[in-house]
Amino acid sequence: MSKRPFEIVDVFAERKYGGNQLAVVRHAEGLSTEEMQQIAAEFHFSETTFLLSDTPVNGGYPVRIFTPAEELPFAGHPSLGTAYVIRETLLGGKANEVTLTLKAGQVPVSFAEDGTVWMKQFPPVYGKVLEASLAAEALGLDISDIDERFPCQEVATGIPSIIVPLRTVEAVTRSRFQLAAFERMAAGCESKALLAFAPGALEEGHDLHARVFVELLGIPEDPATGSAAGSLTAYLAKNELFGGESFHLSLEQGYEIGRPSVLYLNAVRSGDAIEVRVGGKVIPFAAGTL
Repeated sequence: MSKRPFEIVDVFAERKYGGNQLAVVRHAEGLSTEEMQQIAAEFHFSETTFLLSDTPVNGGYPVRIFTPAEELPFAGHPSLGTAYVIRETLLGGKANEVTLTLKAGQVPVSFAEDGTVWMKQFPPVYGKVLEASLAAEALGLDISDIDERFPCQEVATGIPSIIVPLRTVEAVTRSRFQLAAFERMAAGCESKALLAFAPGALEEGHDLHARVFVELLGIPEDPATGSAAGSLTAYLAKNELFGGESFHLSLEQGYEIGRPSVLYLNAVRSGDAIEVRVGGKVIPFAAGTL
């Protein structure tokens, strides 16, 4: 195998050693799918991305995304982190927008002056509504911990996640994922991710607290999940948890596993259409070669 440069960045990180780790491997066009999967398993981050060209192809940079267990058509923090690496290493830090071509389609990623990196997600798809009692079992909680004013529902803005509303931040923190119960609850669903959330926060200044469990993808708990955050944003907008036609919120995640992360959620509603954007900061950590 010829040498290939890689960068490691922390995505949705407000401070060093926070957020969700991502490895971005460049010059990956000669790698087989099997080799990419092996490299992703070796890094063993939530995801590793492979940049297949240092120049755009048909309007976007071609990228493949792998968890330690399988390839994904789309994911949030890999999109932000990969776009950041492209901007900094290939474009001299000057581009206002980078478009990625993923298996799910093209994803535009933009860069704000305050350092926040934003991605526009796909139009929301609202799926199956699930039994609250089964959701409680999947989280190792009592049914009284579920906020039954709102549905437990599968939602996708790229890839699907099951959204479970809890009454308190304490209940989110107390959650203990139960794989067998999750599989019973999710029968007939496409989702392999469960996002449990509640209004409030552990750290002052944030609006929501969440945990995301993705054991079926080889990740017991994800520190920060842009795809699931997009699904949550669409869910909040549809159910009008924060009212109005649009909102801008901050979501904290990863605190229970020592990787504090902050994701910014932006929704703009126009009639039945909801535009979803998820943003966060990216902090470079290391670089090397394979």
